Amino acid sequence: MPKSRIRKKADFTPPPAKQVTAIKLTNRSWVAPVMLALFLLGLAWIVVFYVTEGSLPIDALGNWNIVVGFGFIAGGFAVSTQWK
Repeated sequence: MPKSRIRKKADFTPPPAKQVTAIKLTNRSWVAPVMLALFLLGLAWIVVFYVTEGSLPIDALGNWNIVVGFGFIAGGFAVSTQWK
């Protein structure tokens, strides 16, 4: 019976090293102050509305002042999504 030829296996070649790419994050130092300012403004708006029994901050809005206050707070949460 004929003898089969022996196949030579290729030497192991490690894969090339991956190049590390630096991730450049933009400067978002404005996010925290704006977020806190919106939270505090919304809270202050609602507190002033309740303390003055509806005569302030804007008398013409009536109970919609609560919606405005919560709108500022919601804006603070929207800005907080940009924080890294």
